[in-house]
Amino acid sequence: MHDSDNSERPAHRHDDDICTNESNNPTLESMVNARLSRREMLVGGLGAAAAFTAGSAGLLTSADAKALPAGFSLSFNPVAKSLADVVSVPAGYSVTVLTPTGEALTPSTPAYVGDGSETGDSYAFRSGDHHDGMYYFGLSADGSRPDPRNSRRGLLCVNHENITQPFLHPNGATVVGGVRTVADEVIKEMNAHGVSITELVPGPSRATPVAFNRNSRFNRRITSLTDMVLSGPVAGDPQLVTRYSPNGTRTRGTVNNCANGFTPWGTYLTCEENWAFYFRRSATDNASRSAAEVVALNRYGLTQGAAGNYGWTTVVPQDPNDTRFSRWDATVTGATAADDFRNAPNTFGWVVEIDPYDPQSTPRKRTAMARFFHEGAWPANFVPGRPLVYYMGCDSRGEYIYKYVSEALLDPRDFARGDRLAVGDKYLDRGTLYVARFDATGTGSWIPLVFGTNGLDPNNAIYPFSSQADVLLHARLAADSVGATKMDRPEWGAVNRTNGEVYFTLTNNSQRGVGTGPVVDAANPRSYADQKGAVTQRGNVNGHIIRFREAGNNSSATAFRWDIFGFGAEAGSDPATVNLSGLTDVNDFSSPDGLWFGRDTNDSNGLLWIQTDDGAYTDVTNCMLLAAVPGKVGDGGAVTINGQQTFVGAKASGSRLRRFLVGPKGCELTGLDTTPDGRVLFVNIQHPGENTPASQIGSPELYESHFPGGGLSRPRSATLAIVKDDFGIVGL
Repeated sequence: MHDSDNSERPAHRHDDDICTNESNNPTLESMVNARLSRREMLVGGLGAAAAFTAGSAGLLTSADAKALPAGFSLSFNPVAKSLADVVSVPAGYSVTVLTPTGEALTPSTPAYVGDGSETGDSYAFRSGDHHDGMYYFGLSADGSRPDPRNSRRGLLCVNHENITQPFLHPNGATVVGGVRTVADEVIKEMNAHGVSITELVPGPSRATPVAFNRNSRFNRRITSLTDMVLSGPVAGDPQLVTRYSPNGTRTRGTVNNCANGFTPWGTYLTCEENWAFYFRRSATDNASRSAAEVVALNRYGLTQGAAGNYGWTTVVPQDPNDTRFSRWDATVTGATAADDFRNAPNTFGWVVEIDPYDPQSTPRKRTAMARFFHEGAWPANFVPGRPLVYYMGCDSRGEYIYKYVSEALLDPRDFARGDRLAVGDKYLDRGTLYVARFDATGTGSWIPLVFGTNGLDPNNAIYPFSSQADVLLHARLAADSVGATKMDRPEWGAVNRTNGEVYFTLTNNSQRGVGTGPVVDAANPRSYADQKGAVTQRGNVNGHIIRFREAGNNSSATAFRWDIFGFGAEAGSDPATVNLSGLTDVNDFSSPDGLWFGRDTNDSNGLLWIQTDDGAYTDVTNCMLLAAVPGKVGDGGAVTINGQQTFVGAKASGSRLRRFLVGPKGCELTGLDTTPDGRVLFVNIQHPGENTPASQIGSPELYESHFPGGGLSRPRSATLAIVKDDFGIVGL
């Protein structure tokens, strides 16, 4: 869904549908004779890593992670497709709603009323909107220290990606002549973004094993107004200088926090996705910029004339020194960068590390992990003596898959340290960034993005890189320059702890094989027409899930072997060109987005969970959550789709992939985790009722959804806690 100036547009904005990649990277077909041989992809096996307790994560190496038994089949009854405004789960499961949008997180914060009258300042102490990626961090029974194995008491970190603007205010947003005139409304919207940290304690019954503790000292909001440290190679660079931080080492806030990650020393990683679209630039700003600046701004979607989401910059504050609104205006207005916010966009697009156990700590933006539209950051298996590795996707059409490899080698003694952000300095501030190339042979390579190599220098024809900080700051342009493979919206990743294989959702791409859009290739092989009512949808309509195995099962290797785990499709679509995974009514899906493997501290660790964020199949069913037995790279074979050869995993039988949950109307299913024992599954319902026009805010009977309150209540994003009625491990 594209942004529009139409006042009747749906309340949620889908900026990740925008494509800014106009590079002419080579197709896979032109790279069959790749540098790396197939034999190199297949050498090696599991390393001889020993098991260790990983601080607050409680993770094991792949050599010791439990695997599902051979021939394992899913046993829960598959949930039917549904258009109902409810959460549907299998028989024998129960659902509890936790901390929906607006929920007061402290005893002194007034209770949520539900009519939009809550103040903007109060949202600094309320659960934010658009719940997304999340992670559970265990606490000791007395709440005094981290305990990675405790499943009854812990801290839940939840991202708040965006807002459904009309529902936050009594009568929708107040706009007069294109100008926001109520500052409190805008402050509310800024505070509704970011991250929530809330404490969970034992609940009143087995059906409700965890409950929110409003009195906890750990409860905390991190918003788009929170002070942040810029850390790593780009910190202090002249391109990060702003009026807020004349030395370029700090910034204010985090925004569009989509997916997430975690560290073995017990910190949370939140990732900034579509941050560029919150900024304004005047229609004549290019004249005040260098040619290189214009190239970079355009590549990140911040073209001159951009209005900025929600019109935050149009508020006129009472205090002329109040820059909370003007800081979203990236127009050159002052004599130097220290006099305005021309560089403010450069302080966004990073991975942000947060210490959930220390409410007084200041989050740090880890610039060594590069700047792009971060969907999330997913760690490879933690192996002592090897580098720390994170996989990352840039969620826009035609963007790339990256990985970060730390310079420091993992030392388990660091994982129990109390100075957790200092540990982050050690592992996350120095390392090498790579971007993926998927070759037509079913192999691939990681290309280093290092200044002075692969043409990343001042003579580069795309962008004149001046330093490694410049490469990291403009990682998209660096990836363009080295011939990385354009993918169909790389969203969530997940690592199978039992064998180290890496999965990525490629949600969809309406431009694949259409007009001047990228042609199909082996890793993105489908382009087809699909009918939704009277609308013909084209491109890679339903998306797919790709997976790869690093050479030697070493996550820091520079070569891998890949195949496609599964294709999204309607059950009745053509099995030769669209439904190549053999989906049926018990497991057909569209637009895979969220992706997660169960924790390796319990027997569910071998299950793969898949969430959807769909608009293509929503005339038949709301978005959903599925469970899968993942198999392994190479368990299928080569197939040809309309002349394009690719590599496809084993067919998806109903015993190996089935629907576990269907959400309410208009929602996206996103964000997953469990308690360490696997007996509580946390799932987020994001933006229910998002297709309600802003003009209908005064007619609650016309709302698309009333989840979770029912009746005529306003819809709210929320976290679900799902348990088996016998309190067994969820999914098994």
